[in-house]
Amino acid sequence: MELGLYLILLIPLFLGFVGVLWLRQKKKKKSVCIVVLGDVGRSPRMQYHGISFLKEGFDVEIVGYPGSQPLEDLQRHENVRITYLEPVPEWNDRLPKLLSYVFKTIWQSATLSFELFRNTRSRYLLLQNPPAIPTIPICWLFCRLSTTQFIIDWHNYAYTIMALSIGRENFLVKTTMFIERYFGAKADQNFCVTNAMKEDLQQQWKIKAQVLYDRPPQEFKPIELSEKHNLLVKLSQKYDQFKGTEEGKTILTEMMPHGEIKLKRKRPAFIVSSTSWTEDEDFSVLFQALAEYEIACSAENSNLPDLICVITGKGPLKEFWNKIIELRKWKHVKIITPWLENEDYPKLLASADLGICLHTSSSGLDLPMKVVDMFGCGLPVCAYNYQCLSELVKHEENSLVFTDFKDLSDQLIYWFTKFPNNIEQLERESKFRAELKAFQQMRWHGNWSSVVLPCFN
Repeated sequence: MELGLYLILLIPLFLGFVGVLWLRQKKKKKSVCIVVLGDVGRSPRMQYHGISFLKEGFDVEIVGYPGSQPLEDLQRHENVRITYLEPVPEWNDRLPKLLSYVFKTIWQSATLSFELFRNTRSRYLLLQNPPAIPTIPICWLFCRLSTTQFIIDWHNYAYTIMALSIGRENFLVKTTMFIERYFGAKADQNFCVTNAMKEDLQQQWKIKAQVLYDRPPQEFKPIELSEKHNLLVKLSQKYDQFKGTEEGKTILTEMMPHGEIKLKRKRPAFIVSSTSWTEDEDFSVLFQALAEYEIACSAENSNLPDLICVITGKGPLKEFWNKIIELRKWKHVKIITPWLENEDYPKLLASADLGICLHTSSSGLDLPMKVVDMFGCGLPVCAYNYQCLSELVKHEENSLVFTDFKDLSDQLIYWFTKFPNNIEQLERESKFRAELKAFQQMRWHGNWSSVVLPCFN
């Protein structure tokens, strides 16, 4: 295992000694490099870190991969430099699996090392984990050679994510766990996303971390009905499922002759889920629940509305699930899988009647940021229950939790029976939204300022 680790470090070690003289240049006191070995635009927590650093007068470097557009506050700020790494060549996917993984690791090691040693002059380096290989050993080596503060933000464990597809006994999984444990203990600071993860890091690996809960930024908030209408009009230009029967109307809203926007009395219910389309979210649970809802809705005198289900996001399994969705020829349930612009996503959440979260966590120790976003918009959720979810979602207090598709289908049917005029359900929903209003009082930057900023002063 240690031999493999030395091989991973060989390339950056060579580059490090070549570039070490450049690293003698004086660093700016308030400067931070944020490393994301993934799509920068799809790494919201690390982007929020960057925006908070900017608000506190830091210069910010971001190193990661291209793909989705980063937040505008980062793109247009004069004190931000975003550097994109060269992606692994596409032909690497055609190699045998083990050889492909080895080449990918070497490629990422070389490109990340080259960028860090050539351009990075920040006083602090904040690394997102996972992934752990090769980022943790590369960034640790760079920080030690350049006397840069090495800080890890633990979103989950890389080894538990790998274990989902290849099993915990696999050599690569054990190597990844060793790297996380060994180098995590050498970090100057550690942050993590839950109290459960903080305790696990301490008990399992003797790593001390501070809990930085995800909190929604200001743009995730309840919106006016006119904003909902405008968003639905925009979406209806691309997705027929949102179109109304007449001009000035959508499937959910209508504009009155004097310009007032109203919700239609007879309208479908609108649920939303967001995902990265990865193995830790089993969408068969949602589709089975929707199948049960379709059956219930088809029954005579069901008192249930038709249902529009929007699932947003990008990820490796999206095409797989889209093919399954195409096979569903339901009459009362429609599923849409759009990719939204950054400014439209919060508005979509604020326009829905109920959120759905299928995140289960490979480690059981992280929390779904999608629920944080939904709560910021005042949207109650039905969330898949697991080990530490109660740190965010409190059953029958601010939302609902479920354990299988039957639980979820029962909750959907109960939530939308006699929609939108079920007085008992409206009272329950009002109670949830009141709890979420209290949650909204603490936003990302306020929480970040009390937990993270003191470590950088």
